[in-house]
Amino acid sequence: MNRKIVLVGGDPNSINSEIIYKCWKKLPNKIKKRIILISNYKLLKDQFKKLNYNIKLSNEQNLFKLNKSNELKILNIKLDYKDPFKVPLKSAKPFVLKSLDLAHKLALNKQIAGIINCPINKNLLGNKKIGVTEYLANKCLVKKNSEVMIIRNKELMISPITTHLDIRSISNKINKKLIITKINVINSWFKKTFKRQPVIAVLGLNPHNAELRKNSEEKKIIIPAIKNLKKSGFKLDGPLSSDTIFINNYKNYDLIIGMYHDQILGPFKALYKFDAINLTLGLKYIRVSPDHGVAVDKIKKKTSSAVSLIKCFDYIDKFSI
Repeated sequence: MNRKIVLVGGDPNSINSEIIYKCWKKLPNKIKKRIILISNYKLLKDQFKKLNYNIKLSNEQNLFKLNKSNELKILNIKLDYKDPFKVPLKSAKPFVLKSLDLAHKLALNKQIAGIINCPINKNLLGNKKIGVTEYLANKCLVKKNSEVMIIRNKELMISPITTHLDIRSISNKINKKLIITKINVINSWFKKTFKRQPVIAVLGLNPHNAELRKNSEEKKIIIPAIKNLKKSGFKLDGPLSSDTIFINNYKNYDLIIGMYHDQILGPFKALYKFDAINLTLGLKYIRVSPDHGVAVDKIKKKTSSAVSLIKCFDYIDKFSI
């Protein structure tokens, strides 16, 4: 399948132009010909100039025109700015939302193979508690809580039951139905993609699983959810303690499910750094993104890695239908 792959340029105040450049230099021509970048043509030219990067850019609105492998094709979105790396919020927010909305429309209509979005500050999405995962899930009108964040590489996959929540909110958010819903989505996707049932580790919420005290979340919520899923034939272990799972035990599982974001993303990144992608399940199309943020502190330093973005293209090339 050689449908186009849409890359959303994302947050203009970021390292995104740097990783786009480095990624472009590494990708094979067969993938370059499929790429359409939704961004602002002048912004990218100005940012590349400041970074002393040189790529041929093509400012076109014809989605289906055959790409030249030496030109990065841009679908232009209006953006007003003075400094290309200090775009004001009032300009950056509509730019990012229009970019995501266009990508969503193209993917929903099956005009493209999938979406890759470069990192985006959550302030630009209108709600600090949601990321692109939740934003696109809302656009797709998916069933409540059936969107799932997966972080994966060739060695391991992880998934948080809750995503972008403050620590103090997590305990109130977790419930038996939520855990069962998320794991069902994961199990179905894994079987469809890899043609077998996954072996899953489910972590507890509290240190040492709260010693399984009577009123703990482990005893009241997590264990009943696991028992319910096991009755349906799921291959699950848990609740396991999160302070030891990443020493060696993680190698025994296809996927590790944690109760909250940093519980599993922190250890995962300590092991693999940027060798991973962020994948959203539950949408009506493929959406992936690099497994890192906008890295404002690294803008113009030219030290950022494009490994995760490259792996996003590899995933869509391999798994898009």
